[in-house]
Amino acid sequence: MRRFGLLTVLAAFASCRPNVPSPSAPPPPPPSAAVPLPKINHEGRALPPLPRIDRPILFDTPEADAVVSALQIFPKDNPWNEDISDRPLHPDSEKIVAAVGADKRFRFNLDMGFILIPPRQPPVPVEITSYPAESDPGPHPIPDEAPIEGWPLWPGYAGKTLEQVQREGDGDRHVLVVDPVRNRLYELFHAFRTDGGWRAAGAAVFDMASNRLRPRDWTSADAAGLPIFPAVVRYDECARGMVEHALRVTIRRTRKAYVYPATHQAGHGNDPFWPRMGERFRLRRDFDIRPYPPHVQAILKGLKKYGMIVADNGIEWAVSIAPDRRIQGLESLHERPLRGRDFEVIIPTGPAEGPRAASQR
Repeated sequence: MRRFGLLTVLAAFASCRPNVPSPSAPPPPPPSAAVPLPKINHEGRALPPLPRIDRPILFDTPEADAVVSALQIFPKDNPWNEDISDRPLHPDSEKIVAAVGADKRFRFNLDMGFILIPPRQPPVPVEITSYPAESDPGPHPIPDEAPIEGWPLWPGYAGKTLEQVQREGDGDRHVLVVDPVRNRLYELFHAFRTDGGWRAAGAAVFDMASNRLRPRDWTSADAAGLPIFPAVVRYDECARGMVEHALRVTIRRTRKAYVYPATHQAGHGNDPFWPRMGERFRLRRDFDIRPYPPHVQAILKGLKKYGMIVADNGIEWAVSIAPDRRIQGLESLHERPLRGRDFEVIIPTGPAEGPRAASQR
C-alpha cells in the first residue's frame, strides 16, 4: 500500500511539470510554404517559370524556346489568342476568297526572326525616317545582335555576317525585339544599324500585358497597325503540336478600310470583296490535315482554331514563319498545297465582344 501511494504521488508530481520535450525529440517542422499554382495560358497549357534572362537571346535556340514557352503573349482574351473556330461565316466569304484567289496556293515566308532581351538592355537612338508622326520615338533597347527579317536563312544573306546584313540591303527589313520580363515588344520597319544606333522607317512599341491598340489610323511595323511577333510561327509551338495564336497573312490587293483589331488601312481601292486590313480567315473545319508531318499539322491546327489576320500587302495567302532550321516538313506544303478555297472568312468580334465581353460587364 505504501509503494502504491508513493507511485501515485510521483505520477501526480509529474503531471504538474511543464511539458518539456525530450532532448532527443526532433524540433517540430516549420509550417509548409504554399506551393504557387502554375499559370495557365489561353490554350489551357500550364506555363513553366520564366528563366532568368541576362543577355540577348536569338530566336532559334533552346534558350529562346524555354523563355517564349513560359510567356502569355498578350492577354488571354486578346484577338491574337481568340478561338474563332465557331465564329459565323461572313456572308460574302466565297466572294472575298474568290477576289483574293480561290485557286492560288497558300504560301509561307521564312521571314520573322526575333531576339529576347534582358530587362536592363541599354536603349540606343533610333532615327525615324518615314513615319515619325505614327511612330513611338526612341531610344529603344535594340541590341547589336538583333536579326534582320529573313536572317539567317534567306539565300541573299549567304556569305554575309549579321552586321553586314544589318547595315545594308533592301526589302521590308523588320526587326522584332522582345523584353519578356517587362512584357514589352519593340518592332522596326525598314531598319538599318548605324554607327550611332539604328535608323528605321517606323517604330512601334506594344505592351504585351494589355489589349491596347495603336491610335486610330496609325500604322506600325505592319501596314495594319498590328504587332508582328504574336503572329509568327515559332519552333517551340510546332514541337508541342499546336500553334496557339492567329497568324499574320499578306494579301496583294486590300480594301481602303480596316476592321478590329487593325488600326490602319493601306488599300488599293474600294472593291467590297477585297479584304480589309484586320480581316480574319480560318482553315475550313473539314480540311484533312492528317497527310501532313507533325510541325505542319501544328500550323494547320492553329489556322483552324485561331485563323489568320490580314496584316500587310504582299503576295497572296502568305503567312510568316520564323526562319528556324528546326521547323521541319514545310516542303509538304509544296507537295500537297493548300488553296485559297480551303479558307473562309468569318465575322470578327469587336473590342467588347467575344472573350472580351465579360470584362465590359
